[in-house]
Amino acid sequence: MKKLTLFAIGLLVAGFATAQTADEIVDGYFEATGGYDAWDNIQNLRITAKVNQGGLEIPLVVVNMKDGRQFTKFTVQGNDFMQGVFDGETLWSTNFQSTKAEKADAESTANQKLEANDFPSDLFNYKDKGYTLELEGEETIEGTEAHKLKLTKEPITVDGEEVEDVVYFFFDKESNVLLAQEESIVQGPQKGAIAQTVFSDYDEVEGVYFPFSITQGIKGVGMQPLIIDSIEANVEIDETMFAFPEEAGE
Repeated sequence: MKKLTLFAIGLLVAGFATAQTADEIVDGYFEATGGYDAWDNIQNLRITAKVNQGGLEIPLVVVNMKDGRQFTKFTVQGNDFMQGVFDGETLWSTNFQSTKAEKADAESTANQKLEANDFPSDLFNYKDKGYTLELEGEETIEGTEAHKLKLTKEPITVDGEEVEDVVYFFFDKESNVLLAQEESIVQGPQKGAIAQTVFSDYDEVEGVYFPFSITQGIKGVGMQPLIIDSIEANVEIDETMFAFPEEAGE
């Protein structure tokens, strides 16, 4: 596995270091991390990781498929809990209290269908998806000067109302490597807060460089590292993992 340092990325995209347009910055990022063809060849991703909750280390597996299917599996005290499982039509999760599989409501399912074309990245072929991209200016991310890009996607529905779906991306000004992304939380108890994810420590997987250090949480409140054990691409996935359990009923 090859490691891509910020310095190495900077050399690869030296020609883009002074880029002033959003498209030049995004093109520089994809080219530096493998190239559009390599990204397009990624059929699925499987991330094996751990999170720490109150001193308890919880293993998890995240699977995303090119056709939009996905699932996250948590293992707690020997029991597996499926979260955010989407088979292309049905969105479901395991209830942590009852341990039973439950289907999501129609609104959440419709919103998930909109997200299904965002593999392997929201920014990949964004114009084909009907999204718009703007260069918003500059910000500092953990001491590094970054370009701030605003991606406006298809609106989602929250409590019956259409809500703008916007993600902000922050790219190192010198290397164009993706440093972070942010988006507003639009529902639930943390509505109005900013969800932030910070990326670093890029390594090569199947010809594409992915961040092996990911920290996420609420901006200005608290961040939690995702301890990544492995990232695999184009692996065999058990197709039955996506299906809603028949014994759970409707």
